[in-house]
Amino acid sequence: MYKKLVLAALAILATIYGSFAQEYKNEFGFKSDNDAYLWYGQDRYYTNGLFVYFRRALDQEKLKGNLEKVTYEISAGQKMYNPYSGYRPDPKTHDRPFAGYLYGGVQTSLFYKKESLLKVGLNVGVVGPDALGEEAQDLLHSIVGFYEVQGWEYQIANDFAANVNVQFAKLLHRNSSNAVDFTLDTYANVGTTYNGAGVGILFRAGDLNQLFNSAHYNATIANKSKTEKLKKKEFYFYAKPQLNYVAYDATIKGSLFNDKSPVTFDTKPLVFSQQLGFNYSSPRFTIDYSLIFQSKEIKSSAKPHQYGSISMYYRFN
Repeated sequence: MYKKLVLAALAILATIYGSFAQEYKNEFGFKSDNDAYLWYGQDRYYTNGLFVYFRRALDQEKLKGNLEKVTYEISAGQKMYNPYSGYRPDPKTHDRPFAGYLYGGVQTSLFYKKESLLKVGLNVGVVGPDALGEEAQDLLHSIVGFYEVQGWEYQIANDFAANVNVQFAKLLHRNSSNAVDFTLDTYANVGTTYNGAGVGILFRAGDLNQLFNSAHYNATIANKSKTEKLKKKEFYFYAKPQLNYVAYDATIKGSLFNDKSPVTFDTKPLVFSQQLGFNYSSPRFTIDYSLIFQSKEIKSSAKPHQYGSISMYYRFN
């Protein structure tokens, strides 16, 4: 009898430990954007982006009202932009400026019980030669054996970059089997680098979690969860058509204040984008792959653009 009681107690403890082991309050990972992920040799416009993130969930037992979860995020990133090709020694052939953007950022995310969320962030950095776009592209091309890059001497001039970013999303509908849902997704950017706003509809189909527990909104981390996840693992397809209003883009138009860039263009005010992707998330890991298609962004001979994005995250305590 005694042995049976001990074994039962150990089994209960193992179950409790296992349930707690499924909850991780920290997340570290990266996202890489590149038009090479389309697998057909394109190298133009938004040609590369690399971002590193650390996120942490606050103690959910201390949250009041309708708040389900609060996370904060620290990030760093770099974006590189080319004309139609990275080999454009003659500025007369440029249909988009060469430009680099380097930043560090912080963000707070508020997730609500009725499956809405608000994210507010601040990014501070630089646009121009100090963003090291030329050096990064030279290094990347030398590593993978691509062509020699030329034309960066005509890039957007140095300028301080500061931007406030706001995102709001709200669940519109999820079917009774929790296999399909639709979410309204909006954003706004204000600052010296990007000014604009957008609205889209996120469609997901597969094994889904609530928005406040989903990897799609970087909400898989938790700290003393209030609500159990719908699924231990997520695996779903998603699509997000989105209409974007572009008021200003420093990587195309140069500085808001006394710009001295040798090559600049005006932006098209309305840009349509379509994102298609797959996401797999276990308690520990997330991997996401998506393709992004965009209509013409620049008032020049530039064409519509598309690129791929890969994200990978690891969660821990």
